[in-house]
Amino acid sequence: MELAGADNPRSRSESRSLLVRRFPLHTLLLMLVALLAFARLYYVSHQAPPAPAPGKAPGAAPVKITPPDLGPAACRGLDAVLGDLLQSDGGTGGDAGTAWSDARRQLGDCPTPPAAACARGPALASRAPLTAKDDLPRELLATLCERCAPADNPCGQAVTRALQEAARRENPPLQEASWSLEHAGPALGAACQELARQAVGPAAVTGPEVEPQLLALTEALAPTCVKTGQLPAPLLNAAAVHQAQRAPMLATLNRADAVETKPIEPDQPTGPGDAFRAFDRDELSGVKLPMADAGTDAALRLGYAPSLKYVVSFQVRATGPGSLRAHVRAPDGVGHAQPGGKGFFVDPTVCRFHGTGRWEICKPGVPLLDVDAVSVLPERPGVELKELEIIGAR
Repeated sequence: MELAGADNPRSRSESRSLLVRRFPLHTLLLMLVALLAFARLYYVSHQAPPAPAPGKAPGAAPVKITPPDLGPAACRGLDAVLGDLLQSDGGTGGDAGTAWSDARRQLGDCPTPPAAACARGPALASRAPLTAKDDLPRELLATLCERCAPADNPCGQAVTRALQEAARRENPPLQEASWSLEHAGPALGAACQELARQAVGPAAVTGPEVEPQLLALTEALAPTCVKTGQLPAPLLNAAAVHQAQRAPMLATLNRADAVETKPIEPDQPTGPGDAFRAFDRDELSGVKLPMADAGTDAALRLGYAPSLKYVVSFQVRATGPGSLRAHVRAPDGVGHAQPGGKGFFVDPTVCRFHGTGRWEICKPGVPLLDVDAVSVLPERPGVELKELEIIGAR
């Protein structure tokens, strides 16, 4: 007779068999996994939210911290190396020469020097005069200029300083300014734009005379900008015509090819109602020129649409003296603003006529380019313009 109870081995075996038959092994495993997942979800959902960072509102997007890009190792230590060199006695012999050479090699391994290293440029320039026999510091300065970004470029900044000094009637070293422009590297375009804005543009505008120091600096710097295509030819030629006596070297930089020309009548004359009499090919008829009002730039304005791409000479027959000014398109920010915000222009004086009643020929030393209009200005009341021919090409 078998005893019933929990300790009965046969009873336990039968219970296990019954459980296995009712719940197969894989079902039990799935139930166990589901139980663990539920426990994990319960634990995570009942955790307290992390406290917000100081100064950050709850619910704000997390701040992504981007580590700074320190660049190549050669760039990171360059400023310190240059600082040590500049604090030394400045010699280049022996150990000092080795230090300069090592710095030059390190700079060669740095594609874009940091701003702090570029700021060492003026100090380097003072240690590296162009007349120095040992050129290690000068070579280091040249490489620095050729690699520094435009905003930090020491050579570009040197050109801007020279232009500002010349405008103040100071005498910047022309050779040093020319060397700086030639080695400005990525800052060459910006430096030539400053030359156009501060020097070439004012030299092409009728008005107060440009300082002689600024004209001398313009003659020294313009060849580099012309050679690299960084100075607009219409602006340069306008300055060369206006400054023919004071800066004759500018005319030698003309690169415009000769074209076939002929007399071209204006498309939009503005002035006296009988202005057409100055272009009717009748030397006996003419137009009386009023004195220009304070708000106008001419007694007679002759507009061209489209503009004249090439103007080589002017032929004037008048009774009484006066002058002709060309209106030449200019880069933004250079010269005068066009009415209605339609760009900028310069207005060089291209001819002064005596008004003897006979034909007078004014032939500029270089052709004028991109001419939108020509203005006629009498020097006294009662001047009569008998005939005017403008020879050019569209």
